[in-house]
Amino acid sequence: MAVLINKQQRLVSRPDAEPQLGNFRLVEVPVPELAAGQLLIQHHYLSLDPYMRGRMTVGKSYAAEQPLNTVMIGGTVGQVVASRNDRFAVGDEVVGMGGWQQYQVVDSAETPVLRKVDTSRVPLSAYLGVVGMPGVTAWFGLGRIIVPKSGETVAVSAASGAVGSVVGQLAKRRGARTVGIAGGMQKCRYVVEELGFDACIDYRQHPDASSLAAALHNACPRGIDGHFENVGGMILDAVMLQANAFARIAMCGTIAGYNGQPIPMAAPRLILVNRMKIEGFIVSDHMEVWPKALEELSTLVASGQLKFRETVAQGIEAAPEAFIGLLKGRNFGKQLVKLI
Repeated sequence: MAVLINKQQRLVSRPDAEPQLGNFRLVEVPVPELAAGQLLIQHHYLSLDPYMRGRMTVGKSYAAEQPLNTVMIGGTVGQVVASRNDRFAVGDEVVGMGGWQQYQVVDSAETPVLRKVDTSRVPLSAYLGVVGMPGVTAWFGLGRIIVPKSGETVAVSAASGAVGSVVGQLAKRRGARTVGIAGGMQKCRYVVEELGFDACIDYRQHPDASSLAAALHNACPRGIDGHFENVGGMILDAVMLQANAFARIAMCGTIAGYNGQPIPMAAPRLILVNRMKIEGFIVSDHMEVWPKALEELSTLVASGQLKFRETVAQGIEAAPEAFIGLLKGRNFGKQLVKLI
């Protein structure tokens, strides 16, 4: 029999600032024969997410850095193509953390992190986005930190992205006025016209926090009660200038500072003056809520009540360039790489 070849993208150097194509290397390795208890997954889609940038750098973080010369970390969905494990049969579709590679051999001890998925109701790729980690992130930050009341105003940065787009739609379902912040008029039109946000502001039209705050004042005439932050920097400063007393901010990401540039908060005194709650969170710390969140999200997607959009790069060779584009905001919705 011909030897099956697995193409992988490995991290071979750490970026000083913005990631470069040279930080990655494409390698080909043979897929080994399965031992007892193992299974082989052929990945159909790879998820690219901003958190990966933090893993590339050595420093204080909530998770260990990505070791050099190893397969880059990443969520995957695919199909079992060979199995010597009683819990998984050939043909099972699964979601896991298979990394930037075409195939993954999974040991029996690692199978608890795999989850079988039902593609009769939800497309396979959606389990990496709206019905996956990004969707649960949105569900938790909105529902457990912001906790919007009907009639309140919720702002969302990176509103057209995999997380922000879900935040806004769920906030609308909970009766809030929802205002997005996104980069470019095309994304803003999508957020309002297709996702149902009440308004969206193109931050690229505003040179500083004062200008953006003025636009937020017009879009949020009653002020901002809750905010879901994916970016930080000038956007967070502008939101804080329009925040109401007892506003709640869910800190999900600070993509403005992912390449090492400082993003100091311009007016921290507003936290005291407005008695604000600002809470950072990592969704993997809250695995107990995942079943409930995934049930709501999958039901909404299956019924057409929760919309999503994907940008799909083709082939494992394209993963580094697509990842760099993600950090620059070139993607529209969830960034994936199709591997089959």
